[in-house]
Amino acid sequence: MKTLIQKKYHLVFIGLFLILMPLGNLLGFVETNTMTLWGRYFCFAIAAIGIDLIWGYTGVLSMTQAFFFCLGAYGIGMYMTLSNLPEGHQLPAFMEWNQVTELPTFWAPFSSFPLAFILSLLVPALFSLIFGFFVFRSRIQGVYFAIITQALALAMFLLFSRNETMLGGTNGLTDFKYLLGFDLRETSTKLGLYFISFIVLCLIYIYSSFLTKSKFGKGLVAIRDSESRMRFTGYGVSAYKITIFMIGSVIAAIGGMLYLPQTGIITPGRMDVQASIEMIVWVALGGRGNLKGAVLGAIVVNLLYSIFTSILPGGWLYVLGGLFVITVLYLDKGMIGLFQQIQAYIKTFFASDKNNKEAENEVINVSA
Repeated sequence: MKTLIQKKYHLVFIGLFLILMPLGNLLGFVETNTMTLWGRYFCFAIAAIGIDLIWGYTGVLSMTQAFFFCLGAYGIGMYMTLSNLPEGHQLPAFMEWNQVTELPTFWAPFSSFPLAFILSLLVPALFSLIFGFFVFRSRIQGVYFAIITQALALAMFLLFSRNETMLGGTNGLTDFKYLLGFDLRETSTKLGLYFISFIVLCLIYIYSSFLTKSKFGKGLVAIRDSESRMRFTGYGVSAYKITIFMIGSVIAAIGGMLYLPQTGIITPGRMDVQASIEMIVWVALGGRGNLKGAVLGAIVVNLLYSIFTSILPGGWLYVLGGLFVITVLYLDKGMIGLFQQIQAYIKTFFASDKNNKEAENEVINVSA
């Protein structure tokens, strides 16, 4: 019964975003810019799944996932910057302004899309592998790990903000018009990116679902519930943590790679401490330890962000803080947990009503 209900939810989700919204756009009810906005939400939902694997299933509170999200975006952004150079220009404008005469060596591989694609995934994977190896092997956990990752996010924000880094400084990378020959301003390209983002979200959800149900996934949950017991039974807890930390970083990078072409800009502001905390709120509000909750939380919070920044621009941080407080105090399992409680209540109500009617019928039959 539970599996059947889950399948219904999945079909509703797919039907809404793969059929109804595109049909609405075709008929003129849904604007193309709205489709692009939802495409960005899907990118955030992809990153949220990675966070849920690390935090929700493994119990490791990582506050640097926004950095990995940006690494993927910067990787594709570097390729797009080079491929969108005006005719006769060999360097991006921000390098010319800084009187740079030669393209930095680390930019060279990003002139090729296949290499840029691979490096956009490989760099976050290697970075998280090295960082995770030293941190997890030292058995740093809990609030100390959260503080270290928060410090890392701040350090990377400051590093990427410097002009000497040759990544655009605080202005980041922007002014993209084409990707692989497709005009990013065209409606067809925007819709194509929307569909790609949705399909990738579904594929990553399916992969993560299989991962959490596997023996490896059960090991992650065991670490979350009792890490010391897992160590005493001989499991390589550090190896589990390093692996899932690396998987989560790559998933976040994939979200960033899809986010950039739909936004047209990536700056260090997207990787600061606040951005990482917001990502944690997505998962907490949706319901950590539940992939559907991560997706739901990311979409709902960003939808609310779009609404409130239009109506009350200065009040969004108060709304976000209020949502987090409400989640901590009253929704320990997030929105998914709330829906499950409502569903169980309705089921119990109808079951008790049915039992009462059966009892009344028995009384009537006995009286007759």
